[in-house]
Amino acid sequence: MNYILENENIKLSTNTNGGELTSIFSKEDSLEFLWNGNSDYWKYHSPILFPIVGKVKDGKYLVDGNTYELPQHGLARTREFNMIEKTDDYIEFELLWSEDTLKIYPFKFSLRLSYKLLENGVKVGYKVINLDNKEIYFSIGGHPAFMCPLMNEENFEDYYFEFNKIENANIMKLNSNTGYFSGITDQYFHNESIVNLSLDLFKDDALVFSDLESNLISLKSKNHNKSLSMDFSGFPYLALWTKATGAPFICIEPWYGHADYHDFNGELKDKSGIEKLEVGKTFTAYYSLFIE
Repeated sequence: MNYILENENIKLSTNTNGGELTSIFSKEDSLEFLWNGNSDYWKYHSPILFPIVGKVKDGKYLVDGNTYELPQHGLARTREFNMIEKTDDYIEFELLWSEDTLKIYPFKFSLRLSYKLLENGVKVGYKVINLDNKEIYFSIGGHPAFMCPLMNEENFEDYYFEFNKIENANIMKLNSNTGYFSGITDQYFHNESIVNLSLDLFKDDALVFSDLESNLISLKSKNHNKSLSMDFSGFPYLALWTKATGAPFICIEPWYGHADYHDFNGELKDKSGIEKLEVGKTFTAYYSLFIE
């Protein structure tokens, strides 16, 4: 089911299918900033990644010596959520564990996604509650995609990212054939804050950063002053991605956790970047999007 939040500046659309944010529409410009979900390219808008980010080795992972299987990015993005709270400027969805989820993820949890309408944007909230009688382990992340280009007469290469601090950050190298990390890092920035977009940037899959100084990234055009910014404060990883074959969108992905290293064969609790949550405890994270 679709739900709307709006003010005089923007209109947000959300859906119980996957708990997704499906539209960020600027009333002033009559422009859609969030990717439209055209399945010819990519059918999602802003999926939640839970309880894994990326891939586990061969689609399988271990918990207490038992083998379980999860598809890329986990189970939540294809599930139906329940709407549990709504006001004029806020909505919250929940996905609860079930006998079905226990077969592929052996932990009892409540996953809650919230959207708070801002003057010119939205604050996206993640909450994981441990409902089990043992510690639970998970990764979680966002995968919002944005229209790029925004205008019909523009090209993808007319756009660039700008970070709010000068960077000397590395990227974690992905194996483009497998989707696993190689364990190699390469320095990407050299006292810079700009990433000029081109499809060649993504020939080896996503750009994944783990040591950024910045907490704000903006998608801008060389042709006008309309922009979209994300405050990803607190997230230890940030990925940038589009299809290397070409697609009119770009993703900015804040993560807690990441795909497996190519040689990892251990337990989920020992996976790099994994989050541990004690019995009865709650994990929270937020990122915010602003349009100008």
